[in-house]
Formats: sequence, C-alpha cells, structure tokens
Amino acid sequence: MEKIQLDPSSFVPLYQQLKEHIIEKIDKKIWKPGEKIYSENQLYKIFGVSRNTAIKAIEDLVQEGILYRVQGKGTFVSLPKIEQSLSAFYSFSQVLSKKGLKPKDIVLDVKIIEASHKVAKELEIEKGDKVVALQRLRHANEEPIILETSYLPKNIIDDADKLKLVGYTPLYDILNIHFNVVVNTAKETFEPILIREEEKHHLEVEAGSPALLLERIAYDTSKRPVEFCKSIVRGDRCKFYTELI
Repeated sequence: MEKIQLDPSSFVPLYQQLKEHIIEKIDKKIWKPGEKIYSENQLYKIFGVSRNTAIKAIEDLVQEGILYRVQGKGTFVSLPKIEQSLSAFYSFSQVLSKKGLKPKDIVLDVKIIEASHKVAKELEIEKGDKVVALQRLRHANEEPIILETSYLPKNIIDDADKLKLVGYTPLYDILNIHFNVVVNTAKETFEPILIREEEKHHLEVEAGSPALLLERIAYDTSKRPVEFCKSIVRGDRCKFYTELI
C-alpha cells in the first residue's frame, strides 16, 4: 500500500490537504466517475492521519458532491456536475444536448388551478385567476436532475393537454408552435435549500440532501410574463456560474 506524507507544519489543515490529494486523483482520472476510492481506514493508514481527519475529508467531499456513499459498499467518485452559465438566456434541454447528455422530461401532472398570491404576483394576474400547473421531472441520461413546476396563465393556453407533449418537445417550442407564444427572456433567482421528504423519491436522493431552488419568470417578445417556474435542482449534479467582466 502506498505511503504519502502530508505536511503537518503547513497552515493548510491536514483534512484539506487530504481533500486536495483526492481531488487531484479525480482530476487526473486516476479515479474515474463511478469508481470506488480508498476507505477511510485505508486513507488514515496511507496518509498517516487520524481517522477523524480522514472522515472529515470524505464527508466534505460528499457534501460538495465530488464523492458519494453507497451503504455497505463504500465511497465512489461522482459524475461531473452539469454546469450552466447565467450570462445568457438558456434552455435546460439545449444545455444537456450540447454536453452530449440525453434530455428527457416525464410529465407528472397537468391541471388547471387558481393562482396563489405568489403565482399571481409573478405572472401579473389576479389572485384566483386560472393558471395551468405543469409538473415534470427532468432527466439527463435517465438520471433525475430537476423537479419542476411551471405555472402558465390559462388565457394563453387553450388546450392544457398539449403541454403533455413536453415529454417529447421542449416547453418553449410547444408554446411557440401550439399557442403562438415566443419566449425570449427570463429572470431567475436561486437560493440553497434541502430536499424534502415529498421530493426525495422523485429525485432519488436522501431527504436533507443539498439542492437549489430556482425560480424563473419567462417573458414573451412583448415583455409579458408567460411562465412562473419553480425548480428543485439537485445540488450534487448541477452548478451555475456567471462571468464578471
């Protein structure tokens, strides 16, 4: 078994040095996505650190989504996160396709409801006005990534059943083709959340796992809000970034 010496005199904590060594192995593809890494017992023997230091390093990397645990089997390298820039209008389906991933949406529910105060405010309609609520589970290569609910004013949707086509066609294409609505801008906000019990089964993660709540207001060419969308995005599989110029 290899022996690697960390530097106890460094200002960098030992658990952070150990994390960097593991990340370097992953970056150099010595450990590839889906491969099992050393156990915590092996790590503290190889690096000459305490077991608590090894546990801390692994727990941090699991929390960051770089590694994941399988009960009774060990710790494995996660798939790279899906990255998306926030500097321009984007479609999740197009993002996946450009990255060589196969997008797939599963429609969970389509129903007509009365707009809540929040939905009415974002869509600039009256509370209680009819909206179409479209809930779907968005996948990348068969892996569930986003649990999403879109609210659309009923007055622009004359046949709600046509929204079920999102299993085969992107939503904004459907709005264009079937309802003559062209979406070309959007405003988004993000905040960190934890996966709830009612969401974990859809997203196939444990309750309490990190996630992002993404709220989007999409506008047509006349700057009219035509969609208010709430998305629960798996924090272990996605990251968003912006470029500052």
